Amino acid sequence: MIRSLTSGVSGLQQHQVKLDVIGNNIANANTVAFKGGRTEFEDAFSQSLDEQTQIGSGVTTGSVTNLFSQGTVTKTGRPDDMAVAGEGFFVVRNPQTGEEFVTRAGDFRRSSDGYLTTGNGYRLQGFTNADMSARGDIRITAEEAPAGAAANATVAAYNVEGDGRIRITLNDGTKYYRGQVLLQSFSNPNALRKEGNNLYSGIANAGPLGGAAPESRAPGSNGLGSIAFEHLEMSNVDLTGEFASLISTQRGFQANARIITTSDEILQEIVNLKR
Repeated sequence: MIRSLTSGVSGLQQHQVKLDVIGNNIANANTVAFKGGRTEFEDAFSQSLDEQTQIGSGVTTGSVTNLFSQGTVTKTGRPDDMAVAGEGFFVVRNPQTGEEFVTRAGDFRRSSDGYLTTGNGYRLQGFTNADMSARGDIRITAEEAPAGAAANATVAAYNVEGDGRIRITLNDGTKYYRGQVLLQSFSNPNALRKEGNNLYSGIANAGPLGGAAPESRAPGSNGLGSIAFEHLEMSNVDLTGEFASLISTQRGFQANARIITTSDEILQEIVNLKR
């Protein structure tokens, strides 16, 4: 068997992987806070014929790396939308299981009982009281209003400041701070695992703030970015670069297919030598 057949097949397989990654990037070009992937190839095991001669056996995919560069931060004007300008991830919790995830997507919504949640109901985490001492599910309500507020006052509006503090405005005009959005960051974000729905798991393995006991921190501290309220971070996929990569990957796929065709022709010639 000609070794180039094996090399050509490996080339087809790995270029297909790269095409899959590029296709996923392009498909998510308009997904909120999506982080594109990059395929990194490595040469496969080389066979030694003697001390000075080695023949490679093709290519393999070393890794698919997520690129965590900042996407464009765009003003939406929609209450509940938030973006992280700089480093950091929002922390959200599954209220059914208690499991925590991180996300860059800040397209939150306010539930009927006041919780800020993702589209699938996971609750945004941070300080939940006026003196910023209790951690848990952030909730926008009229609780802990100042003594001068009307007894039956309700929330008319709220905003999140750059440092994550939540300022609530009641329908009687009273304004006060209650709670703070906290962020998490990682020394090795590529250790995070994509879970779909713009969520990442594997927090403990990615080198979080707090180490073995991960603990989110206030925006603007510990190298974290700030919160942009009524803004969203868009996908960081560069369509121009993706289409250029798509063309070069297609050519690589065609070249490897040609290797297989040529190797087959040579084998056919060998078989025909007997005639």
